[in-house]
Amino acid sequence: MREQTEKVQDSELEILRVFWSAGTPLPLAELCRRLNSACGWADSTVKTLLRRMQDKGLVRLVRRGVYEPLLSEADYSRASAQTLVQRLFDGSAKNLVAALVRTGQLSEDDLAELSAMFNAPEEPKP
Repeated sequence: MREQTEKVQDSELEILRVFWSAGTPLPLAELCRRLNSACGWADSTVKTLLRRMQDKGLVRLVRRGVYEPLLSEADYSRASAQTLVQRLFDGSAKNLVAALVRTGQLSEDDLAELSAMFNAPEEPKP
């Protein structure tokens, strides 16, 4: 999963975000329309990126002209966070949070929400 996530280029992430916001497989025409509107991309650009993404195992053709992502937003976020912590904070999530606090990136509300998460009873794993 992490290796797959590291292969995602910024342009491919834009396409994945369109899928994730739709929450459903999308016809090529609709995908092109949304990306043209959001990014100004030509249909040929979208088609090229989709072919590349298929080769990487990021999307698949579910039926003629309709695509879906094979990478969920949750999986992408989780793997990206692990990579960030590993690369920039030597594997320490604590150091990441400390950096966010020191630089003022976390509001008082954010800190209260994090505190509540830390103090919540752990949910049983299936």
